[in-house]
Amino acid sequence: MKLFKHIPNTITSMNLLCGALGVIFTFRGALDIAFYLMLAAAVCDFFDGFSARLLKAYSAVGKELDSLADNISFGLLPAMMFHRRLIEGGVTGFVSYIPLIICIFAAIRLAKFNVDERQSENFLGLATPACALWCGSLIFAADHGVMSFANMLHDTQLIPVASVVLALLMISEIPMFSLKYKKGSAYNRVRLYFLIMVAAVTVATLILKINWSYIVFLSLTCYILFNILLALFSLRIVRKEK
Repeated sequence: MKLFKHIPNTITSMNLLCGALGVIFTFRGALDIAFYLMLAAAVCDFFDGFSARLLKAYSAVGKELDSLADNISFGLLPAMMFHRRLIEGGVTGFVSYIPLIICIFAAIRLAKFNVDERQSENFLGLATPACALWCGSLIFAADHGVMSFANMLHDTQLIPVASVVLALLMISEIPMFSLKYKKGSAYNRVRLYFLIMVAAVTVATLILKINWSYIVFLSLTCYILFNILLALFSLRIVRKEK
């Protein structure tokens, strides 16, 4: 049925709606709700691609729509959440606007991804959903976790520095593995090691009775550091061979 071909774009539109609503709730200071909407957008982002492959409903419009939706949900929304948190912490002026760099570099990263044929299996640079969820989970975990961690966000340097680092990671050439299993892929073992790491983080979080958002935050932190270390280790091997 022709109706089925519209399912992926409908799901992508829900991604966009969640991101837009998240921005609205961020303006209202409801960062918890904004993070839930970000998570909902991430779920939609997964299922629009899944449904497109399942129904073989690929289209050029869908590809562009996906990028536009992602820039709202995973570019603008995390930038505004960081901006709002700085404002709430009494930070004003130029520094409070530094997180907007996330939105700009997310747009560049998405544009590069659309034309880069090297990223069919894995990513080059940090994917926008991973960047956004790291930002959102950081704020949520700080608000619902241990006080010492919450106090970190009162440091006016943390969010601006994190914003710049994340922005640079998004447009970097650092290889970052995706979690999509592909038969015969050399990255399957790496994916397995990472999933074991996530399982360990989950168990530790449950044992220590820490808020569930720490699972998201720590897992993504491990993902970023894991890929950076892999890239550095590979570069060191190449230099030795030369």
